[in-house]
Amino acid sequence: MTTLLKLQMNDNLYLKDPQDTELGQKIVRHSIQLIDELGLEGFTFKKLSVAIESTEASIYRYFENKHKLLVYLITWYWTWMEYKIDFATNNIKDPYERLEKAMKLITEKKCYDNSFPDVDETALQRIVINESEKTYLTKQVDHDNKFGLFKGYKSLCGRIADIVSEINPKYPFSHSLISTCLQAAHQQVFFAEHLPSLTDHKDAHEEVYSRNFEFIHSLVLKAIQK
Repeated sequence: MTTLLKLQMNDNLYLKDPQDTELGQKIVRHSIQLIDELGLEGFTFKKLSVAIESTEASIYRYFENKHKLLVYLITWYWTWMEYKIDFATNNIKDPYERLEKAMKLITEKKCYDNSFPDVDETALQRIVINESEKTYLTKQVDHDNKFGLFKGYKSLCGRIADIVSEINPKYPFSHSLISTCLQAAHQQVFFAEHLPSLTDHKDAHEEVYSRNFEFIHSLVLKAIQK
């Protein structure tokens, strides 16, 4: 029997927690499908309301606007990644092995996680690759940060940075290194598909993810070597 889980999300990400109702779950499920298909620019609450066979007003009871909905989805992804890393490394004592496991989980191509049936993690990863920078490259970034909207990303970064510090306590740039690697893990896949001259990963298929792991893992190890 599959155990269904609920990730703890910042209350400021939504007006009403979509995880708690059937309509909210439907909003999340169909918004992932539509943003993946249309991109954020082409996505509207009107189109989402048609997909869920409800009204725009019902969606606005959960999210103030589509930017807040995007931030929610991206934050859910980072929170899910931290959960997976914690679960996978819980009984591993060697920090090098924990770091390698974390890097593999960050860079691998995502597949469906049946513990969260309302989320298509494969499509959500594509959204993270294509849209995640739009969550914070905005005029209201400081306001959003003040209310903890990026807590999931910062928490994940801090969790992996702690492993780096455990390996080499004297390395002074653990957070800078890991935040750069988290960004590169998705940016390099985007480049491979759309701007190939900016990367050595020459296609956007399975090999990109394994090559990306090799690149990022080696980058981290060489940076923190004592």
